[in-house]
Amino acid sequence: MKLSVIISTYNSPIWLEKVLWGYSVQSHQDFEIIIADDGSGDETRQLIHRFCNETGLNIQHVWHEDNGFQKCCILNSAVLASTSDYIVFSDGDCIPRRDFLSVHANQALPGHYLSGGYLKLPMVTSQAITKDDILSGRCFDLKWLKSQGLATSYKNAKLTANDWQARLFNRLTPTRCRFKGSNGSAWKNDVLQVNGFDETMAYGGEDREFGVRLINAGIKPKHVRYNAIVIHLDHTRGYVDPDIVAANKQYRLHVEKTGITRTAFGIEQHQSFHTAGV
Repeated sequence: MKLSVIISTYNSPIWLEKVLWGYSVQSHQDFEIIIADDGSGDETRQLIHRFCNETGLNIQHVWHEDNGFQKCCILNSAVLASTSDYIVFSDGDCIPRRDFLSVHANQALPGHYLSGGYLKLPMVTSQAITKDDILSGRCFDLKWLKSQGLATSYKNAKLTANDWQARLFNRLTPTRCRFKGSNGSAWKNDVLQVNGFDETMAYGGEDREFGVRLINAGIKPKHVRYNAIVIHLDHTRGYVDPDIVAANKQYRLHVEKTGITRTAFGIEQHQSFHTAGV
């Protein structure tokens, strides 16, 4: 099963490099990567070019000019650029475990989307992770992470659950199965059916609103929270506006209540998109 992996990024080439090393050692190898770049500078373009040469990864760089937070817009452009029937969404600060894409491919079901999770790392641990730690898988070893500053938490069970425990935890978790842009997947036809992401939305739950419309359209959510594993590198979030986050939540609740399935401000309004050469 071929996958299209859409990775969002903005001016974080150091983190993005660590993420791409994670994809270079995936056990599931039939995939393309599409970098959904919300206006990064030339350093990101150079990184992607180097990675294509060094690893042979199939990477497209979908980019537009920096005009504030327009993540939903560039995600829609990336969907248009994808060539697979199934799309995995993640972020440029989330390093995938070796079996990450294998889980998404094996768990994909018609009429469903998948919702994963992430283990958030502190800054000191994020900075400590090297290329070798990623290629060896050491950065997913709980003992090693604790030696690098990760605190003890029940959330760490994501890293230690075996196959049957992961299936059990996925069934028993009280966490709602919302779509997560950092770790989620869906069939491309279903994404197109709801017209992709709502480009009027700034940061704060825009992925959840997309997931609500999928559910309204009859797509059922399925947890892969404890077996599709990414570790989330720390970073500042100066773009977060509490008022916008609150407004997005109110709009999402409105979409849920009224059963809206399509946004008028999504993929269909794109007549062209810019793909940067790599």
